[in-house]
Amino acid sequence: MLWTEVDSPLGTLLLTGVPSVDAPGGTALCSLTVPGQKNAPVPATGWQREPAAFAEAQRQLAAYFTGGAQGFDLAFAVAGTEFRRRVWDALDAVPYGATTSYGELAARIGAPRAAVRAVGGAIGANPLLVLRPCHRVIGADGALTGYAGGLERKRYLLALEAGA
Repeated sequence: MLWTEVDSPLGTLLLTGVPSVDAPGGTALCSLTVPGQKNAPVPATGWQREPAAFAEAQRQLAAYFTGGAQGFDLAFAVAGTEFRRRVWDALDAVPYGATTSYGELAARIGAPRAAVRAVGGAIGANPLLVLRPCHRVIGADGALTGYAGGLERKRYLLALEAGA
């Protein structure tokens, strides 16, 4: 596993990835986590710190945080159930600056209304904060609800995308 840390307005981000000839920059991302995030990976024995392997991700993140980019063109190497992958694909389709509710996301993937909690669980298991925009999912009443990176970071990202 390759890893590096990147400074950002959200704090020091931890990026992990694996080499991939098909990925922009040669690395497919496995995770992007923020300080204090529950269940975040921690560099382990055998992991290789390789900042150069994440140069493209760093470039795109810097552009995003300065308002110069509205999306990411990076490869991901993330495992998940079929249901989680469907939810994550639906997250990827939520436009920059827009929000959606858990119920709307469930409907987009053809899940019944009763699956809203399962959709929330899949969103909570998203290993690619910022890159896969789970911060764009809010409560049906418009309230900010859970975010693995913390509600203050969610507010920041939504304000950034709103141009505030």
